[in-house]
Amino acid sequence: MAAVIAVAGCSSTIDGRALPATETGTVDAVDVTTTPDAGDRTTTTTTTTAPTTTEADEDGIAGFDAEVGDCVQLGGTTTDADIEEASCGTAASNYRVISKAARSSDCVSDADNYYAESRNGVETGALCLDIDWVIGGCMDVGSGSTGPDRIDCTETTAVDGVKVVAIEENADDVNACGAGSSGYVYTERRFVVCVEEL
Repeated sequence: MAAVIAVAGCSSTIDGRALPATETGTVDAVDVTTTPDAGDRTTTTTTTTAPTTTEADEDGIAGFDAEVGDCVQLGGTTTDADIEEASCGTAASNYRVISKAARSSDCVSDADNYYAESRNGVETGALCLDIDWVIGGCMDVGSGSTGPDRIDCTETTAVDGVKVVAIEENADDVNACGAGSSGYVYTERRFVVCVEEL
């Protein structure tokens, strides 16, 4: 059900979009011989229903107010995504807001995901998102249609379970994690999330 609002005497439809995960997760874990960059991430988007509301806040996202550093739960499906506030590092949180933008195309190229809304086909705002990585915590980056899920580190049924062992700042190569390690490389912002596969 699309939210309908009144704008200057005309009615508008607000549509929310999220970047869906690929079958292997939102970003690709790599070994020391490969380092994917933003060109390796999927960029397909779908139109979905936004939360019901009567007005958008200053960042163009209707009925949802998140600040940089806040965490969210992005879920649903690629055709019906939803977003909710969540406490960082909890079971409900799968993404952290890294910036706000006028359009999803304005998000940094190595962002893991975004949530954007549009009115009458024109984007009104976007939340740029990274996976809510927690050192010592585990994620199934191959689960869900719009993103990863936080899991218990003893989980045996994860599609692509990883445990975060370190986050290396000022690095743009998985070798920062050590020989034979795997990691998620964020080349534009120069950090690497080092992981062990479950």
